[in-house]
Amino acid sequence: MADQLATGAEALRLFFTDDVFLVASNEPAETIVQPADKEPEVNTAELKIAEAKPASRAFTYLGKNQKNVLILVNDSANDVSTESGRELLRNLVKALQLTANDFALMNYARYEQLQFDELHGFFNCRLVLAFGVLPSHLGVAEQPQHMISTQKSVQFVFSGNLDQLSADLEGKKKLWGSLKQIRI
Repeated sequence: MADQLATGAEALRLFFTDDVFLVASNEPAETIVQPADKEPEVNTAELKIAEAKPASRAFTYLGKNQKNVLILVNDSANDVSTESGRELLRNLVKALQLTANDFALMNYARYEQLQFDELHGFFNCRLVLAFGVLPSHLGVAEQPQHMISTQKSVQFVFSGNLDQLSADLEGKKKLWGSLKQIRI
């Protein structure tokens, strides 16, 4: 698979023990045929809306997203993070009692200038845990790190890069204090 974050089976087994799937939307376009003797009617209001709406694209991610939890990491050098960052993420996921079936894990570094509206349209997320992704990257209101905020009926927690956070004891304490308040 060309879009897969990690191609080695051993690399994936280190992080996930459940099945991982790639979901892509390949819905066929609808075709309308008009009679030849009649000029087709065009509603310009509908046309402007259709042009303004961006085409949905497929994303490469790990997990099944059954509980609509989106975990974003931002690491251009690694598929997810360094070993210490992956270990921290595994511990956080276990503490929240989530499995790979429950969330979608996506590396934001692979999708430059991606806005939250497009992510929300694709993942239908209720909770976003962002590690190394700033609110300004997603086009949402600023908020303090490690704190829960609700925007557009979605809970957000923005935190530092996983690798850096794994060495930041104070940051991990603040993050954990906020994560304990989340009900999934």
